[in-house]
Amino acid sequence: MTRINQIFFSALLALNLLFSSEMMSQEKKTKANSLDYTKYVDPLIGSGGHGHVFVGANVPFGAVQLGPVNIFEGWDWCSGYNYSSNTILGFTHTHLSGTGIGDLNDILLLPFSGKTALTKGTKTDMETGYGSYFSHKNEVTKPGYYSVLLDKYKIKAELTASERVGFHKYTFESANDAHILLDLADGIGWDKPVKTFIKKISDTKIAGYRYSTGWAADQRVYFAMEFSQPIKNMALYDSITAVKGTEFEGLKMKAVLDFVTSKNKQVLVKVGISPVSYENASANIQAEIPNWNFEGTVKEATSKWNTELNKIQIKGNDKTMKVFYTSLYHTMFAPSIFNDANGDYRGTDKKVYEKANFTNYTTFSLWDTYRALHPLYTITQPDKINDIVKSFLAIYQQQGRLPVWHLMGNETNTMNGNHSIAVIVDAYLKGYRDYDTELAYEAVKKTAMQKREGMDYVQKLEYIPADKLLESVGNALEYAIDDYCIALMAKALNRTDDYDYFTKRANLYKLYFDKETTFMRGKLSNGNWRTPFNPLSSAHRKDDYVEGNAWQYTWLVPQDPYSLIDLFGSEDKFLAKLDSLFLLTDKVEGEDISPDISGLIGQYAQGNEPNHHIPYLYAYAGQPWKTAKLIREIDEKFYSTKPDGLCGNEDLGQMSAWYIFSSMGFYSVNPANGIYVLGSPLVNNAVIHYKKDISFTLTAVNNSAANLYIQKAEYNGKPYTKSYITHDMIVKGGELKLFMGSKPSTTFGVKKEDRPL
Repeated sequence: MTRINQIFFSALLALNLLFSSEMMSQEKKTKANSLDYTKYVDPLIGSGGHGHVFVGANVPFGAVQLGPVNIFEGWDWCSGYNYSSNTILGFTHTHLSGTGIGDLNDILLLPFSGKTALTKGTKTDMETGYGSYFSHKNEVTKPGYYSVLLDKYKIKAELTASERVGFHKYTFESANDAHILLDLADGIGWDKPVKTFIKKISDTKIAGYRYSTGWAADQRVYFAMEFSQPIKNMALYDSITAVKGTEFEGLKMKAVLDFVTSKNKQVLVKVGISPVSYENASANIQAEIPNWNFEGTVKEATSKWNTELNKIQIKGNDKTMKVFYTSLYHTMFAPSIFNDANGDYRGTDKKVYEKANFTNYTTFSLWDTYRALHPLYTITQPDKINDIVKSFLAIYQQQGRLPVWHLMGNETNTMNGNHSIAVIVDAYLKGYRDYDTELAYEAVKKTAMQKREGMDYVQKLEYIPADKLLESVGNALEYAIDDYCIALMAKALNRTDDYDYFTKRANLYKLYFDKETTFMRGKLSNGNWRTPFNPLSSAHRKDDYVEGNAWQYTWLVPQDPYSLIDLFGSEDKFLAKLDSLFLLTDKVEGEDISPDISGLIGQYAQGNEPNHHIPYLYAYAGQPWKTAKLIREIDEKFYSTKPDGLCGNEDLGQMSAWYIFSSMGFYSVNPANGIYVLGSPLVNNAVIHYKKDISFTLTAVNNSAANLYIQKAEYNGKPYTKSYITHDMIVKGGELKLFMGSKPSTTFGVKKEDRPL
């Protein structure tokens, strides 16, 4: 071999070794960045007590939530399922998760054997009606998969889903005694049908629709079903009355389908849904699950969940891992997709909009979710932020104002404020602007100038009189937050007059502060405070507050904590009052208190969203260690791995978003200024994968149950003295180290220049 050849082959060998090493490194990196976090998710957490979470099969942000429905027993069955039940009436394709009002549970399928029943069973008698008892020991719940044994029929039901298609697999005991009931009559709770339709398309296909009224006043869902086995016979009923033919429109349509199961005693069913037409529902099936590979669909659903769960990788104890990843899972049920695979959707005005160039979303619990869930999305779902804003703007164009609480193309006007404003402004200020920004500003301004729920008084820079409108204080404080956000956007757009006007409106909250009692109070038209006044009173929707009392609402100024401190007269007075909030356990005996006021530490209510920022207010007064102590106490008392592991309604992800932020050691007190206040990390390490090749790492050094206080911090290897971090720090990537200790630090975050902005 010549010297030249030796050099050439040596170089080639070195290149191959380098390439192989690079490949191995990349594979190692890919493996490390794609861990199986679904194993930490327990979908049953929050399904008991007042959690109201959805249990079943879905994919992140999917239009379909396919799961079991129990016999309805009251408020704790808002999702259709509560862990305390042992009954299943069937499996429905739409659900709400964590709400305080029930709706949906559309398109019920129940596999059965034996005698046909057209009316529901009861809690004490499941023999004469349809439905079955079941045992949790025969129930399997995983992200993207659900299965259960129906005791009465000895049928194993398995469920999975894609974005717009529910996929059922039923295994019967007998090949010749296999039936499926389709019931369009019942939703859940407040939902009632107004028009239903079923049509047989072929021996293996049926289609139809269900129009209903409830929380969503005019809901329309269309469906198409495909069966793996031919339908031997189909019988149609309007309620319990038999009707002739292969198609029929009625008030409460049902269909009984008979099958001969020629293979493995199984019938598989694919159910596509659409807000537009059953033709689109059928096209959704072809677009998303064109085959009959049930196991493959389960694998794909699991993969979609893992992709999302891997966006934040943490290390912690067993409880923390389980609660964290279940929480992260719960943040991705809503908002849910509300258009078809071809882009079509039905607007709030009930018109069909074809081939939209964005993903349209629905199910926005904005009074809850603007506080932490939407700020969380700005670091975990950057690809969805612009489409969420576009969904808001479409709603604005269709109904004349931005959404308050939007559900399946309907404005429910539930709860207070105009908090789509805060979500839009937060997105805009964080650089998400792939939408018509002029239209966005027009929408936030016009929405704030509506004359509804006391806003006519706000527009005149006046207080809302308590004798003119219930919940006047709750309304006013929420409006002030939104007006602050508009002022921020106006300033960014150099709209000086609007900035000045909305800044004045944002300061109206001060008119409700009674310096004598140091509470936010209702004020009458004559200028007097409403009397009698008991700050402990929290009569449900009968006073000046919303699911709360004066003790809780006095702190609802997350946009301006320093001015709130000034209202008290000094930091010492502010801190003394804040300390009392967490210590006072008195209550008004015999009062009709909202069940949402739960998870109490003194008067603080972790179970209700307006309280969520309050523990972090200590940082603004230079005592961040008190925040740290409270965060650990809240985690210990109110988040567990049991079915009743949430102390209040999940509220479409807000309860979980609070935990996700807080467990990583920070929280978005102000919903729109990009500042996250430090608390006490529950995790030892967290890596937020913002985008490809951009990650933010938080490491808690010497973290433990005893070492709960931040002693000092380093950012990218340099000392960091602030008691907050910024959104820019996260999205640019880097590393924050928090050094933990067992005693409060007398220096970290204490100086005024180190306190949150």
